[in-house]
Amino acid sequence: LLAAGWKRLDVLEGFARGARQGMEVAVRVLPNLAGMLCAIALMRESGLLGLLCHICAPVLTRLGLPAEVAPLVLVRPLSGSASLGMLETLLERFGPDSAVGRTAAVMLGCTETTFYTIAVYFGAAGVRRIRYTVPAALTADFVGFLAAAWCVRLFF
Repeated sequence: LLAAGWKRLDVLEGFARGARQGMEVAVRVLPNLAGMLCAIALMRESGLLGLLCHICAPVLTRLGLPAEVAPLVLVRPLSGSASLGMLETLLERFGPDSAVGRTAAVMLGCTETTFYTIAVYFGAAGVRRIRYTVPAALTADFVGFLAAAWCVRLFF
């Protein structure tokens, strides 16, 4: 406010202009967001998520991850709120001091909601070709999942 006053800028007009631009971005991003949330709900309600977890559990176990965190591994790149729900379920079932609870909590902090981030930020910027973004981001998530399990085993 002091800098704006010093430069004799209209602070209210600048605020209103920024708010208008924010609303325009929200309108552009909304279809991508709605589609992604519908896809997550369809996966969960159709049983596809459960089937994928059942298929992935032995692979995760061989990689050193608890099989119980399979739903979190599958949902985390898609949705932050769904992964928080998965974490809550795991903490209620196994407890926060269990290896599963600790691993899931560290995983949530080590990884990103990749597809949500791509949909929101690339959609807002109007980027159409994402090229290597998805493979690089999913690789980073995978490394984050492995590092979380390794750190929990190492420190706890």
